[in-house]
Amino acid sequence: MRRSRHVAPVLRTSEVRAHEPMPADTLRYLIHLPDDYDADPDRRWPLVLFLHGAGERGSDLDLAALHGPPKLADAGHEFPFILVTPQCGASSQWVAELSTLSVLLDEVVAEHRVDAARISVTGLSMGAYGTWSLAVRYPDRFAAIAPVCGGLWLQSAAPIRSLPVWAFHGDADDVVPISATEHIVTELRSLGADVQFTRYPGVGHDSWTATYENPRFYDWLLSHRRLR
Repeated sequence: MRRSRHVAPVLRTSEVRAHEPMPADTLRYLIHLPDDYDADPDRRWPLVLFLHGAGERGSDLDLAALHGPPKLADAGHEFPFILVTPQCGASSQWVAELSTLSVLLDEVVAEHRVDAARISVTGLSMGAYGTWSLAVRYPDRFAAIAPVCGGLWLQSAAPIRSLPVWAFHGDADDVVPISATEHIVTELRSLGADVQFTRYPGVGHDSWTATYENPRFYDWLLSHRRLR
């Protein structure tokens, strides 16, 4: 896949006050395009937004590709989708950047040939918290979500009861306990949601390696289309 780096102006609308100019910040991100992206100018592609974990925050953008799909893409794996990997600032968390991420998605969709009905989000650890929270905030934006070893902070998952979910967690995780995912899955199932839950027996916090190296994971993500 072809990789490029971006430093994009992203408006933080949550910081706007009356009679003040709208401030701007920058969100640095990587984008991987399929090798045949330019072969058909009329083709629109699925998009996968990947949110990294807390250890990859900062100003070294290459850190954002340390794990997960961008790591595989950098190693030469060819994905049939546009992969977007933003980097969270060193002193921030994804749950504080939800509106920024939404604006970033708007920007990428406007600048690339994205199938807006096939946008999905996945993330690990802190990025999984961001995945859950982003979907709860914008439940009509995504075709599917796949959080890996994360949870929700004092929020109900009810807004995503109509959204396909595949969650993953190791049952020996001593950083984010598996109960963080279990509580969400239990709530969603009580609402009749389409949710799958993969538990990894004896696996600690690194439940992302097995997840992102599984071809079935990507088949599942790409099988969904937002209907509304």
